[in-house]
Amino acid sequence: MAVDIVMPQMGESIFEGTITKWLKKPGDKVERDEPLFEISTDKVDAEIPSPSAGVLKEIKIGEGQTVPIQTVVGVIDAAGSAAAAPAPAKPAAPVVAPPPPPAAAPLPKPATVPAPAAAPAAAAPAASKDGGRIHSSPLVRRMAKEHGIDLSAMSGTGAGGRISKQDIEAVISGASQPAAPAAPSMPPPAAAPGVSGSQAHVALESAVPREKMYFGHYEVQPMSVMRQRIAEHMVASKRVSAHVYSVDEIDMTKVATLRAKSKDEFEKRYETKLTFMPFFVKAAVAGLRAYPTLNASLDGTNVVLHKEINIGIAVALDWGLIVPVVKNADEKNLLGIQRNLNDLAERARSKKLKPEEVQEGTFSITNPGVFGGLFGLPVISQPNVGILGLGAIEKRPVVVEDAIAIRSMCYVTLSYDHRVVDGAIAHQFLHKVKETLENWSEAAL
Repeated sequence: MAVDIVMPQMGESIFEGTITKWLKKPGDKVERDEPLFEISTDKVDAEIPSPSAGVLKEIKIGEGQTVPIQTVVGVIDAAGSAAAAPAPAKPAAPVVAPPPPPAAAPLPKPATVPAPAAAPAAAAPAASKDGGRIHSSPLVRRMAKEHGIDLSAMSGTGAGGRISKQDIEAVISGASQPAAPAAPSMPPPAAAPGVSGSQAHVALESAVPREKMYFGHYEVQPMSVMRQRIAEHMVASKRVSAHVYSVDEIDMTKVATLRAKSKDEFEKRYETKLTFMPFFVKAAVAGLRAYPTLNASLDGTNVVLHKEINIGIAVALDWGLIVPVVKNADEKNLLGIQRNLNDLAERARSKKLKPEEVQEGTFSITNPGVFGGLFGLPVISQPNVGILGLGAIEKRPVVVEDAIAIRSMCYVTLSYDHRVVDGAIAHQFLHKVKETLENWSEAAL
């Protein structure tokens, strides 16, 4: 019996996914719920389990291709392992040998999208030409807004007429060419070796001519899907938010002493390690309670002050960066925050995060200090208006009551959106964080 493998929906606002890696090849035996392939979406990377036990009969969608949800990406022969022996010889060669190139999917799209005439952006983006609701993802709507594209004038090529990222990219690349319609040398960004559609979009924004990038001995490495998403989000954040930075120094001696005294008993009693991060989360919560302007988002000319305090924590992965969110951090004690942090970080590294676990953050913290950095100036994670950067905690000589003492010191930086947050509020927030940590009174056990 043949069982279809479909592209799953990894969240309410996610309508397409990119297959980044097949973990099995045609002819391989698979067990039910065994990881079968990896996907990347706007929100998370995840391993997708097999829907049935049997033998992987066919791969329909190759690595690097983006398809709508519910698309059949492969087929499992669930008849059992008896038929598995003769199967590999036939399907293995024809299916795996010619995997569809990643960049092939976006190329035919322009034919189905109205010409570059999406410029009249006066129409409301929430309704289509016939007055119906536009089906598109938040990423698509953001890209359309950034490039002045009227979604109501477009017809999507995705499932149910959904406007996909490829449709937007097709309009963007098409809109960049009328200035020189006869010049065959203008389209190269889309034809660069190993460059995908979204990378071509990044290349178009580069101030460096392409011919000056390729010289001498070099190697071209295509960006991973996650790297492309990070690039898009970071460029959008720098373009949208007016970034300003403030720096302060915190004496972490009291916290460091408490942690050193409690960490062994903490791990033995609760079966989880005690790090410095929950202390910083609690201090950030104190700062956000005192100065709620930093626990906000900007919607046009409206400032949205969030009542929940949901703190995103940047987690470094071998293949990129992701920001899972500690929801309702203000309601948790040290133990609750530490367990939540450890669970999110572990599942981020094993690609087990759910899309909702990287959404609805109201403020962010990143920790370059764990890699030895003295301090960093992080980019704001949209749609937040602030992010706290933590430097390395190290012993330094400082002046304490007119005497030189050795203390555990740490630089912290606050990147904030000057459209919403003024310098006075930023420094008052940092002072509250500093005051909370230097006068720490909560027990660890």
